[in-house]
Amino acid sequence: MGFKCGIVGLPNVGKSTLFNALTASKNAEAANFPFCTIDPNIGVVDVVDERLDALSKLSNSKKKIYTNITFVDIAGLVKGASKGEGLGNKFLSHIREVDAIIHLVRCFDSEKITHVNSKINPAEDLETIKTEIILSDLDIVQKKMEKGKKKSLSDKELKILEEKLKQLNNGEEVKINSEDEEKFLSNIGLLSIKPKIIVCNVDEENLSKGNKYTEQVKDKYKNEKIINICADIEDQLSGLDKSERASFMQDIGLNKTGLNQLIKEGYDLLKLDTFFTSGPEESRAWTIKKNTLAPKAASVIHTDFEKNFIRAEAVTCEDFIKFGSAEKCKENGKLRIEGKDYVVKDGDVLHFRVNP
Repeated sequence: MGFKCGIVGLPNVGKSTLFNALTASKNAEAANFPFCTIDPNIGVVDVVDERLDALSKLSNSKKKIYTNITFVDIAGLVKGASKGEGLGNKFLSHIREVDAIIHLVRCFDSEKITHVNSKINPAEDLETIKTEIILSDLDIVQKKMEKGKKKSLSDKELKILEEKLKQLNNGEEVKINSEDEEKFLSNIGLLSIKPKIIVCNVDEENLSKGNKYTEQVKDKYKNEKIINICADIEDQLSGLDKSERASFMQDIGLNKTGLNQLIKEGYDLLKLDTFFTSGPEESRAWTIKKNTLAPKAASVIHTDFEKNFIRAEAVTCEDFIKFGSAEKCKENGKLRIEGKDYVVKDGDVLHFRVNP
């Protein structure tokens, strides 16, 4: 599995420019008026991993397959979206399909690009988005409770909804208390429970140190993941080859691209790990949730592998690269035989033994 991130924000904050840069495409129309993105643009990006590059080379693999991340460029939201204003209903339905939300806010001044509210206030913009998401969730919970009292909800589920209704009525995003709650609330389509990253779109001059707008966001959203990206620079980088990109990044003092920042933060936010399989046919990266047991990890490769699981042969990526192969790792006492209760670690190179 990869994961899917929806890029959301008010009109004209740079969503389509950022999407084009991240996906190195020109699919999303970027224009100086609201709602130029109506249907969501979708781009799938390889998560380039130097560990996989090394494994593929050592195994002399015919194929190398990275895991991936999907970005969805969602229509600009305006106040009243939960009531259908602008493209509100489409906007909200598209958010339901993503694993995490990138809240993009404008943190730069420009006379050429209008702001939908005629002033730059990223904290206020975030509140607009938050309010519309809460209002949408409120509507979902109320409708579910009306039906639930007449139909199929259990007492436990009704109690959960009553608690969440209070939170939403107080203007709070829904808080999750257990895995069961998360599963139930995800199934009914609540949006405020989705993990989020706040991305401040700044100009080149303020990329490294930030500005008064990014400070405003940090002050108000102390507990959120916040990163600064310059969508225009990312757009320039996307058109360069590897050596040109490295040279340009060095010139402007940029250590990591916005794409790499988002991948790192996204994996951390969604609590994801990567394991590898490697052999002469292919070397491949696989994405799993942290603390996944070996049989469940095997099911990512093929669903039958979980029920037919016998054992996993495991080496760390570092040992595989150091000794050159799983066989050499075995000779040096670095290959482990793990059973059904083994928790897969990030960077494991695994070979699953399963019943035919």
